[in-house]
Amino acid sequence: MTSINYDREMALVVVDVQNDFADPNGNLYVAGGEAVVPVINAEIAAARSAGARVIYTADWHPATTPHFAKDGGTWPVHCVGDTWGAEFHPRLIVDGPVVRKGTGGEDGYSGFSVRDPESGLVTATALADQLERWGVHTVVICGLATDYCVKETALDGVKGGLRVLLLEEAMLPVDLEPGDGVRALAVMVEAGCELAL
Repeated sequence: MTSINYDREMALVVVDVQNDFADPNGNLYVAGGEAVVPVINAEIAAARSAGARVIYTADWHPATTPHFAKDGGTWPVHCVGDTWGAEFHPRLIVDGPVVRKGTGGEDGYSGFSVRDPESGLVTATALADQLERWGVHTVVICGLATDYCVKETALDGVKGGLRVLLLEEAMLPVDLEPGDGVRALAVMVEAGCELAL
């Protein structure tokens, strides 16, 4: 657990800790992904005990989408709605609302927005509205994967005027290219995110 001092104007945003990313049998397994689960669970407990909010994001794709390599995109089929791969890791404590992304076949990297891979049209998810309703000004972000969904969620959070803290010990990268995770952290910090110490 970190030394973050949670309060009622903060939220812990748990990004995509789903079987396809966090289980060795997942279709897009992030190496060691299951190791973030107990760290995140401890953080959930710390946030809850201080009265902070906890909210989760989840990839929730249709079976056919331009996001997938088989349909012209980048990624193997993953997190198809209502499948085992899209379910949260069974040891993750899920104690808060869930924002699903990519449900209409969009690229769903950020918890705050989705992008149509063909038209490029960007639309908002429910995340920003929910945080605003709660009166949240600071988000602590953790989950999978550092160099994709965590990064895009963090960058959108900063653009939206939030203070963004990165829980580095509770995130891991895909690292399609060696060092992608390290570079992603640098990009996030340069954009105004802070590393939680």
